[in-house]
Amino acid sequence: MELRQLRYFVVVAHTRNVSRAAEELHIAQPPLSRQIQNLEAELGVKLLDRSARPLQLTEAGRFFYEQALQILGRLAQLKDQTQEIGATGRTRFVIGCVASTLYGGTPDLVRRMRARWPNLQIEILEMMSSEQITALKEGRIDLGFGRVRLADPAIERVRLREEALVLAIPVEHPLAQVAGPVNWSVLSEETLILYPSQPRPSFADEVLSLLADARIAPAATREVRELQTAMGLVASGIGVAVVPASAQRLRSSDVSFRPIDDPKAVSPIIMSYRINDANNRIDEIKELIGQMYAAKPDWLALSESQIRFTG
Repeated sequence: MELRQLRYFVVVAHTRNVSRAAEELHIAQPPLSRQIQNLEAELGVKLLDRSARPLQLTEAGRFFYEQALQILGRLAQLKDQTQEIGATGRTRFVIGCVASTLYGGTPDLVRRMRARWPNLQIEILEMMSSEQITALKEGRIDLGFGRVRLADPAIERVRLREEALVLAIPVEHPLAQVAGPVNWSVLSEETLILYPSQPRPSFADEVLSLLADARIAPAATREVRELQTAMGLVASGIGVAVVPASAQRLRSSDVSFRPIDDPKAVSPIIMSYRINDANNRIDEIKELIGQMYAAKPDWLALSESQIRFTG
């Protein structure tokens, strides 16, 4: 089995069309078809259902496609990091995180990591929870912090804590003058701004699930891509939004926040990483997180967190 065959198969599987794949790869269609056939012959299984239009992956093909993506992603990462280390002497470590964690523990953790490993080049990429799983498997990130409960046999997940959810409302809204928590029922007369609109499942689905449990339907919904956009629409008086409590640090001059009268109104912070990762920093990162929570920083008190992780 050759790496060239893996690359060819990944493009065919992605485009679901051999002719289009050949164009992307800048090769003729017949040799591309032969390479895929040779790959199937070596494996002894069919990877593509050629009777379907567009082409469909068989069960074996879907598995092989996922594994091939991981292998090629790791090879690309290996090349990039080797070149970078050779040029700078510094190792690269990439963290993927949902936007709301940037108002909570992620910056605190990165500062602690930089102090522990001064020569480590740490990068932060904003990405949705589901995107993190793919990025981890492809080797594009080394660690993920998300909120949606997603299962994958190649990924280890650790629930760090539960963060309280709050209702974000315009400062001139009547609820801004109400003392104490608000009930989900107030949303029956409001336009609820949900985020992110894509990809799904997402934090938006977590909020909708909580409303379904409470048997409450908002008067209307509007979906946006990002937390920052949702908060901007709230500030504009277009609607209200359910957000993690740490998002109160994002803006307070034109948005008010009310706690929600429901013990289930919480959102998990989930750390994800590759199972059996050769990188030996994960255990030390867990130790740093334990120390961070033990220090009881201001952002942690603001989010009214229920600690689940002890290091």
